Amino acid sequence: PRQLLDAYIADYLREEVAAEGLVRNLPAYSSFLDSAALSDGDPVNYSNVARECGVSGPTAKSYFDILTDTRLARWLPRWQRRAKRRLSGAPKLYFDDVGVVNRLARRGELERGSDVYGKAFENWVFHELSAFVSYRDLDEQITYWRLPSGIEVDFVIGDMCLAIEAKATANITRKHLKGLRTLAEEHPGVRRMVVCLESRPRRTDDGIDIVPATDFAPRLWQGDIA
Repeated sequence: PRQLLDAYIADYLREEVAAEGLVRNLPAYSSFLDSAALSDGDPVNYSNVARECGVSGPTAKSYFDILTDTRLARWLPRWQRRAKRRLSGAPKLYFDDVGVVNRLARRGELERGSDVYGKAFENWVFHELSAFVSYRDLDEQITYWRLPSGIEVDFVIGDMCLAIEAKATANITRKHLKGLRTLAEEHPGVRRMVVCLESRPRRTDDGIDIVPATDFAPRLWQGDIA
């Protein structure tokens, strides 16, 4: 409910930020939260966020640090080890609660098939992976892979152990597999997977696992995925 989300955000600003003296300008930080929410799941552009909330670039960066230190969001860095071609992309930011970020960004209801629904689905996959890696105390980093052309893969586990795309669609086609197939040209041994809304698991001719969202979490926690 909207009232509960508003109360949660107000409590966060009052008790986590103001009471701890983390910022000098609480209204500016409150404005920053709205701007940061619009970056959820995307590479962060510090200059744009700083301009939107009327603070300097260094201040905006410090605000992002507060956001992650208080566990309201977490970073997804770009994969960059042993790249054979130039990669691109600032770190991405994912809020820990889809309801909170939707309220901050004034997105309204999540309707299946919308861009907002797709962002929420990707957010869920990321946090399920993060929880699994943390709970199992795995020495593996979660990153994303992106070329300057814009071709990317949502999540890479470890040193190219597993690459995952999150697609909120019930019909995976060639266009949804472009990132994974491009990645395999550079890393032919990587295991590839699409988490989606199809009803049954299957595998493409070139070895990409298509995994229904209903199967993803159980298989992950059973150790069948990572």
